[in-house]
Amino acid sequence: MATKPLSRLDLNLLVALDALLTERSVTRAAERLSLSQPALSASLSRLRIHFGDPILVREGNSYTLSPLAIRLVDQTAIALESARRVFAAHAEWDASESTREFVIYGSDYSFVAIGRHVSALAAERAPGVRFRFNLHYPQFVQDAGHVLRTVDGILIPHGPVEGLRYVDLFSDGWVGVAATDNTLVGDEITMEVAASSQWVFTYQSQLAFTSAGRQLQELGVEPKVQTVVEGFLAMPAFIAGTQRLGLIQARLAPFAANHGGVKVVSLPFEATPLQEALWWHPVHDRDPEHVWMRLLFAEAGRTIAAE
Repeated sequence: MATKPLSRLDLNLLVALDALLTERSVTRAAERLSLSQPALSASLSRLRIHFGDPILVREGNSYTLSPLAIRLVDQTAIALESARRVFAAHAEWDASESTREFVIYGSDYSFVAIGRHVSALAAERAPGVRFRFNLHYPQFVQDAGHVLRTVDGILIPHGPVEGLRYVDLFSDGWVGVAATDNTLVGDEITMEVAASSQWVFTYQSQLAFTSAGRQLQELGVEPKVQTVVEGFLAMPAFIAGTQRLGLIQARLAPFAANHGGVKVVSLPFEATPLQEALWWHPVHDRDPEHVWMRLLFAEAGRTIAAE
């Protein structure tokens, strides 16, 4: 089939295609682009004619992507981002004059451990730059390759995310948390107490878990999880005044100790350290502002690792 000259293609369809592939719904894609549903339906019809493919395939009350559409997801995102960079380009880019907002997902731990340092560095060097730190969720991590096309990155240790670009930031260990009046726990949680006590876990599913919690299970202790809270900083509030136990990263130990009513203790096993990293989609590789942001995280990571 002959390729149409670029001058004869309506590049607005690229925007519509990206929204349809991302939202997988004509209604949601129209809302995203602030267009009427009939207008976007017309764009979808033109795209179907151009590609000779349905793009969106109805299954029950929802739509799924056709095999061709799945192949187009990354190509479309990269092409659209490249077009945006062309029209946003300036002769010189100066971070100190930028007003860009970077959207980063992660846990409250990652925001405390490194996000606050990156924010401080940016405030010194580029006061117009903003960061939006959003809490991730299991579905985000499961579909990170898709979601990261439209945000700037995710802070998460190695393990749950694969096949994306990343930069390692720092490593961290694990410690236990117990109530100060828990007479079963001294300076260390024993394996016997670990097996008999109730626990507060931060994540507990096939897709969301901590490496230390998984390691405890591999050592033959099936924790009796009484409470699940999707945040590390909230954990001490669920442990103080109880016989429950918890696991947190070593860099959060001072924050936990400051809560009151809890103590930080050693674990009865050598917990495998976690390696925190910033992950992003290849669509952002050559974006100069994104490169600057990644270098900022890398610098903050080196400072933390040297502490």
